[in-house]
Amino acid sequence: MTEKISDKVKKFFQKKKADAKFKMAGPGHKLTESSSTAVSSSKKPGYVPPQRSGPSDVNRQAAEAALARLTTQSKSTPFNTSLAAIQAKVKRELEAERKNNAEFNEIPLGPKQIDLETSSHLAVKGVYFKCPLVSDEILSKEEWKVKIKEFLFAALEEERGITACLILYSCNYNRSKVTECVNILCRYIDNIIGNPTETKFHKIRCSNATFVEKVTPLLGAIEFLYAAGFRQQKLDHNGVEEDFWVWSEENIDGLQTLEFLRDALKSENRVELELDRNVQILSPAQASVKIDLPKDFYAISPDELKREQQSRSEIAEKQLQLRTKAMREKDELREIRKYKFSLIRVRFPDGIYLQGTFSVYEKFIDILEFVRDSLEHDGLPFVLTAPTGLRFEDKDYDSTLADLRLVPATILIFQWDPAFDEEIKASGNITYLKPDILMLMQEL
Repeated sequence: MTEKISDKVKKFFQKKKADAKFKMAGPGHKLTESSSTAVSSSKKPGYVPPQRSGPSDVNRQAAEAALARLTTQSKSTPFNTSLAAIQAKVKRELEAERKNNAEFNEIPLGPKQIDLETSSHLAVKGVYFKCPLVSDEILSKEEWKVKIKEFLFAALEEERGITACLILYSCNYNRSKVTECVNILCRYIDNIIGNPTETKFHKIRCSNATFVEKVTPLLGAIEFLYAAGFRQQKLDHNGVEEDFWVWSEENIDGLQTLEFLRDALKSENRVELELDRNVQILSPAQASVKIDLPKDFYAISPDELKREQQSRSEIAEKQLQLRTKAMREKDELREIRKYKFSLIRVRFPDGIYLQGTFSVYEKFIDILEFVRDSLEHDGLPFVLTAPTGLRFEDKDYDSTLADLRLVPATILIFQWDPAFDEEIKASGNITYLKPDILMLMQEL
């Protein structure tokens, strides 16, 4: 039953997206009239990291094939002049940095008595999300909350039961209250399924304390009751006319509808958001500027953050005290728990930085996939190291960024896999990142 519910939820969103695209296409036209051509793009498969114990025959063949393509492209494809301009700009900035001895190996981290609302040195303006089930837009979480709510309530008339369940889980943000409400709604339904002729289970008094406190405040709860066959009526209660929700089998297509709705409610389907990487390309000069992280990166409130900033002097005093390793690790974990997201910058040998936003609970392999998807040449194996030279091993790939202490921001150094480094260098001039990615380089 759960699988059928999931399939129905998927079909629901597929139909809604198809309807939306049809409306966006505008009015139809004759075949003799001009029309625009849609360009589709296929999603690239996930990246499987190379084995660090040494290149296998398969990896060796893949790398050799990539090198062959690279050599062919370098001979036949004219160099992109816009890329040349970017490379020249980066080269000038690198030379200026060397002269001033100002190259940075770590991101200076805030906050240091700053106003996160007005800081002019924010590394990113905020944290953004995607929701492919609803649309292709990239918005903040608050903007998505409004959009998802509008989307689901607009779909109620078409598919009230599943939509009501989605509203309950997607538009109410106190999980414990949602769980309480769901348990009460399931009890209403189970009582009717188990005792279909018992009329006392067919009525819910609107003034009932449990109903008032734990059901009516949650979005989607009343809509669910309506889908389950309840209708609001006035009935006599102890000589006083009161409002009730009254169930009738005539309002639904049999008791199997109640069983389906109960299972749909228990399946906990919700409209999920996907974190957008908010990809940015930085020149060496831009990456060397002191940065602050926006408030969206923090797991604590702005007031708590201000209190943290005010206690910096106390923390500085602690640093001067003799402390055990356990005490230092405890302080480090407390610092990491203040953040929900991490800013990752990958420095390439040509001086360019690739920047992306990650959840602190994502894994190191997600960074590898992010870099792989941004590279100009597929199949060339690479490694990422910490600024200290620490090399991440296979065992680190499934570790979270929080576990690896890559929070709240860090720089990773890109290099080709040493097993293929000489061959790659011998192939000639290499542009590391895709042209469309490079075009994202910000202006100073």
